[in-house]
Amino acid sequence: MPNITLPDGKKIKFDKKVSGIEISEKISKSLSKQALVMSVDGNLKDLSFIIENDSKVKIFTSKDAEGLETIRHDTAHILAMAVQELFPGTQVTIGPVIENGFYYDFARKDPFTENDLKKIENKMKEIVERDELTRFEVWDRDKAIEHFKKIGENYKAEIIKDIPHGEKISIYFHGKWHDLCRGPHLLSTAKIGKFFKLTKVAGAYWRGDSNNEMLQRIYGTSWASQKELDDYLKRIEEAEKRDHRKLGKEMDLFHFREESPGAVFWHNKGWALFQKLVSYMRVKQENAEYKEINTPEILDRSLWEKSGHWEKFGENMYTSTTPDEKVFAIKPMNCPGCVQVYNQGLKSYRDLPLKMSEFGKVHRYEPSGALHGLLRVRAFTQDDAHIFCTEDQITEECLSVTNLILEIYKDLGFENVILKYSDRPEVRVGEDSVWDKSETALLKAIKESKLEYSINKGEGAFYGPKIEFVLTDAIGRDWQCGTLQVDLNLPGRLGATYVDKDGGKKVPVMLHRALFGSLERFIGILIEHYSGKLPFWISPLQTMIIPVSDEFNDYSKSVNSKIKRAGISSDVDLKSHNLNYKIREHSLSKLPILLICGKKEVDTNSVTIRRLDSNKQENMQLEKFIKEFSILNKAPSL
Repeated sequence: MPNITLPDGKKIKFDKKVSGIEISEKISKSLSKQALVMSVDGNLKDLSFIIENDSKVKIFTSKDAEGLETIRHDTAHILAMAVQELFPGTQVTIGPVIENGFYYDFARKDPFTENDLKKIENKMKEIVERDELTRFEVWDRDKAIEHFKKIGENYKAEIIKDIPHGEKISIYFHGKWHDLCRGPHLLSTAKIGKFFKLTKVAGAYWRGDSNNEMLQRIYGTSWASQKELDDYLKRIEEAEKRDHRKLGKEMDLFHFREESPGAVFWHNKGWALFQKLVSYMRVKQENAEYKEINTPEILDRSLWEKSGHWEKFGENMYTSTTPDEKVFAIKPMNCPGCVQVYNQGLKSYRDLPLKMSEFGKVHRYEPSGALHGLLRVRAFTQDDAHIFCTEDQITEECLSVTNLILEIYKDLGFENVILKYSDRPEVRVGEDSVWDKSETALLKAIKESKLEYSINKGEGAFYGPKIEFVLTDAIGRDWQCGTLQVDLNLPGRLGATYVDKDGGKKVPVMLHRALFGSLERFIGILIEHYSGKLPFWISPLQTMIIPVSDEFNDYSKSVNSKIKRAGISSDVDLKSHNLNYKIREHSLSKLPILLICGKKEVDTNSVTIRRLDSNKQENMQLEKFIKEFSILNKAPSL
C-alpha cells in the first residue's frame, strides 16, 4: 500500500501497487492524457513502471524538459524502426538524444539520399499512426548477445559485451521491433506525435574512432507541437545563413586545412579581429587589476601527474618523448603553469587576492568527427585568469568576476545571459566548511546579478562549485561561454601557500575564470550573432576608401592616411574595377563603412559615406567623420 508524495507535498494513498499512468489518472484526467514519463524518487521511469513502496513521484508532460527529451528518444527509436522496415539488412548502432533533437547511426552499404529521408519520414508517421505499444524486458546477458548476433546486429552484440557485468540488459519493444536501451520510453508510438523532421545525413565513425568503420548518421528534430517545429526549422534556416564558416570565407577571415585538423589558419583580417578582442580584454583586465602572465606550452609529464590532469585528461593530451626519454605534454589548460608563477617568491596574506590573467594557447585532442569550424577545434586560446585568495575573499572576488563578465558581454551585444550554478558533488575534495563558504559566495554573486539562473544539484567539479554563463544570440540559440570555478584542490597539490596573519602557512583558494572561454569559439559565436555585420569598434577592417576614378587616387590615399592616424583601420581600393563592382565586393565582405571620393569630395575636403546594408549616401567633412567615428571606435563601457 504505497503512499505517493507529489511535488507540492500532497500525498495519495493506494491500496495496492500502482503504475505511473494510474497515479496521473488519480491526479486528474487532463494530466493522464498529457502524461509522458515520470520520476520516482528522482529516477526517470516509464509510466508503466509499477511502484510498490512509498515514493516521491513527479509526472512530466511535453511542457517539461524531461517529457520533450523522452519524445525525442522515442522518435530516434522510430527512425531506426522505419529504416529497418524500408531497408532490410541495415544494422542499427546507437541513437541518442542531442540538443533540439536526436540522431541514429546505421551500418548500410548504400548511402542514404535526400529522397530516402522523405521515405523514412513518411514511414515514421505511419508507425506513429499504427500506435504500436511499448514494453520492456530484462534479458540474460548471454541470451542478448546471442540474439543480436543471430539477427545480424553485430554492433548491438558488441555494445552488450562492453556493458559491465552485473548491469541489467534492458530491451525495449515497440510492437515487434526492439532495441537495447536503458529507457525510459513512452507508452506507445502514437504518444510521439508527428511534429518531427529528419534534417540531414552525415558520416560517423563507429564509436568516434577513425580507425573503425564509417557509418551513416541520420539527424532529426522532434517537438511537442507543429508551431515549435516550424519555429525551430526557421531558426535552423537562419543559422545556415549565419554559418561562421561560410561568412568567414566571404569576409576573408580564416580557413582550415587537412594538414592541421582543428587548427585555425588566420588571415590578416581574421587575426586583426582576434587581436582587437585581446586588446579590449587587456584594457578591461588591467582596469580590474589583473596581472598578465605567459607560461610555456610544453611542460614535463611530472607536473601533469601532480596536478591530476594526466590521470583524468591524459588521453586528450598531445605528448612527445625527447631523445633523453623524458615525456613532455603540450598543455591542454593553463592552470598548472599559472600556479608555478604564483609559487615564485614568498606570498603573504597582504598579497591576496592576486589575479593572474593569461591568453594561453592550449591543445586538446578531439575526434575528427567532432570538429566544427571555430566552434570545436583542437588548438585554441583561452582568456584564462586565476585568482588566488583567502576563504574570506571568495564572496567579493566572485562578485567582481561576475560583474566583469556581464559588462564585457553587454559591450559585445549579449544582454540576455543565463547563469547555471552547480554545487558540491558526492565525490569531492576539501572541507565541508570551505565548500559552504564557496557555495554561499557563488550564490550571492548570482543573486546580486539579478539574472535568471538554474541550479544543477550535485554537478559541481570535484574540486569546487562553479557558475556557467550562457549567452543567447540573435536567433535564440544558447551558448555556454564564461565559467567561474572555485578550486579547493589544485593549489594544495602543486604546493601553493601564503603566510597568514599568525605567521603560519596556508593554502590559498584558487578561482578559475574564463570570460570568452575560447577566443576562437567566441569569434565564431560573434560572427553568427551579428551575421558577419560586426559592430564598428571590433570590425577588423572598418573603412574602405573607393576613388570614383584614377584621377582621385591621391586624394583617397591622403584620406586613408589621416583616418589610419586617428586609429581607425582603413584601406584604399585602387584596383581598376568600376565603382559598382567595388561597392558590391566590399559589401559582401561585410565592411561596415565605404567612403567614396570624387571631384565634389576633393573640392570640399569631404567624404561620401555608404554604410553596410544601406543604399543611402551621406556627405561629411573629413574632419567631422574622423571625430565622430573615433568615438564609435571604442567599446561602449570604455
